[in-house]
Amino acid sequence: MKRIGVTGHRSMPPEVYAHARAAIRDVLRGHEGAMEALSSLAVGADQLFADVALECGAELTVVIPSGDYETGFADNGELARYRSLKDRATQEVRMDYAHATDEAYYAAGTFIADNCDRLIAVWDGLPARGRGGTGDIVTYAREVGRPVTVIWRDGARRG
Repeated sequence: MKRIGVTGHRSMPPEVYAHARAAIRDVLRGHEGAMEALSSLAVGADQLFADVALECGAELTVVIPSGDYETGFADNGELARYRSLKDRATQEVRMDYAHATDEAYYAAGTFIADNCDRLIAVWDGLPARGRGGTGDIVTYAREVGRPVTVIWRDGARRG
């Protein structure tokens, strides 16, 4: 089974969102046979990836950074979307952190990088804004020799 993981920004301009959806679909459809998608289901790139992966027939593994992860969703709509995707997962992995901290996010991101055959990064190429951010996980994945596919629309800037 091919295992594809994701790391990416929570906030993306609309032109990046549409571009990323199409590019993720292209990457996933390029693989034959059974596929597992690994995501923490954060708002933004993680949820977009999970959506597309499920559409493409992948099994979803959710990697939960902390016991209180759900408190980080800004509103009931975000939380409902997270729970809806989580309910469709075939596996759930929980990091051993009580609280959602930068260390917990880093642990979840490195777990995904360590346990996938390829990492998709919806990333603007800039350094992470906090430990465990997209730039940190891309750096880690490359250091451990994981192939990384970067997706971002040229000229787009993250807010």
